[in-house]
Amino acid sequence: MGRKKRAGSTGTPATVAATRAGVEFTLHAYEHDPASPSYGEEAAKAMGTDPARVFKTLVAEVDGALTVAVVPVSGTLDLKALAAAVGGKRAVMADPAAAERATGYVRGGISPLGQRRRLPTVVDASAGEYATVCVSAGRRGLEIELAPADLVRLTEAVTASVGRG
Repeated sequence: MGRKKRAGSTGTPATVAATRAGVEFTLHAYEHDPASPSYGEEAAKAMGTDPARVFKTLVAEVDGALTVAVVPVSGTLDLKALAAAVGGKRAVMADPAAAERATGYVRGGISPLGQRRRLPTVVDASAGEYATVCVSAGRRGLEIELAPADLVRLTEAVTASVGRG
């Protein structure tokens, strides 16, 4: 796996962060369909990748503090488990506008990498089952594939079982 860009792709804060850290990654660009009901499932299908290897970035509030959860697109976020993973009591999904302001990305393109403000991050433990995983590269229609250990290191994440299904 090497640093590969598809023709016409431009750098995003996520790809810049990965490049600066010397992380090996592959970019996957696809034509985003605005009518798609699930950004993550759309990405998995477009790339021909097992949805369990494609992770979505969700922003929640844990005891009032924004927190990022990175979970497989094939499942859902367990809010109680997320709160426990960061030592909190209660988690709810964040307001989408607050998530966009804090991360600098738009909904459906929020990447765990290169966020405007580094938020506490939890990567679902299932990521460790794969040599590489895919997460948003910072815009709809662009995914970055990298080793789970690099994802955890770059986001300073903790790993925990926070996904269901």
